[in-house]
Amino acid sequence: MKIKTFLLGAVSALAFTAMSVVGASAADECPRGTLDTRYCDVDGDLLADTPTDPSKLVDPDTLIFAYTPVEDPAVYKEAWADFLTHMEKVTGKKTLFFPVQNNAAQIEAMRSGRLHIAGFNTGSNPLAVNCAGFNPFTIMASKDGHFGYEMEIITYPGSGIEKVEDIKGKQLAFTSPTSNSGFKAPSAILKADFNMVPKKDFEAVYSGKHDNSILGVANKDYMAASIANSVMKRMISRDVIKADQVKSIYKSQTFPTTGFGVSHNLKPELKAKIMDAFFSFEWDGSSLQKEFEKSNEGQFLKMTYKEFWDVIRKIDTANGVSYSCK
Repeated sequence: MKIKTFLLGAVSALAFTAMSVVGASAADECPRGTLDTRYCDVDGDLLADTPTDPSKLVDPDTLIFAYTPVEDPAVYKEAWADFLTHMEKVTGKKTLFFPVQNNAAQIEAMRSGRLHIAGFNTGSNPLAVNCAGFNPFTIMASKDGHFGYEMEIITYPGSGIEKVEDIKGKQLAFTSPTSNSGFKAPSAILKADFNMVPKKDFEAVYSGKHDNSILGVANKDYMAASIANSVMKRMISRDVIKADQVKSIYKSQTFPTTGFGVSHNLKPELKAKIMDAFFSFEWDGSSLQKEFEKSNEGQFLKMTYKEFWDVIRKIDTANGVSYSCK
């Protein structure tokens, strides 16, 4: 009996190995660039293609939407209320706001199929694209078409820090390793332009979110922090902090802001309706306008990940960032 069981197990193992090799071989035939092995990129747009196998397409009864976890989720659930009502009318599907606490959780939710529509922040966009099959197609912009934000390094009055070099021997707060303005961009800039690296030249701490970093500096918990100034502007406009509680000692070039899109495996007809919902949304008088006009945004602008995120991918390359999925 033991020999028979062993032989059956061996045959099963060999069959599984053979199937795995065939599957891997088939997957290797698919062009994908830096995408995870579960995705293909035949058209070369750097995004996961829509599956050609109908059985792999999804058409959920309820659509789940998540906005990048930069500030209080309760505030943004209310801000997105009118937009999600519009999404329900256009798609004919119930749509729910899913509050996420960090970038990793948001990426994993889409990778596992629990998240269908999302806004991923600038720095985590490439990870979401490569590891979760995220297909971004729009960003927020002003009514005249301007978009983006800058990374600023801020401190508080009286900290003794007047310029970037003064951070040497002191503390600098980052947000998280996946954030562009909260970690990737300042790391690359500090190393390239100021010859400064964490541990050797300053103490690096992590706050988790941009609002935590900004509040931390305003309340003198952190001596300095690298942040997205769009978040800071909204916090000032809501009187979360006073403008005179912080001061900027560095401002970067303009980066693309949060990219919005869908999971790659939604049915094409559903994807088209979701895109239409974004571009047909009326901002004037909406809860979305009430929140985002504070950072001068008033429309959804069409964009391509390949073009708009080029500078972010270059920053990732400079930092040695890998898009491999864990």
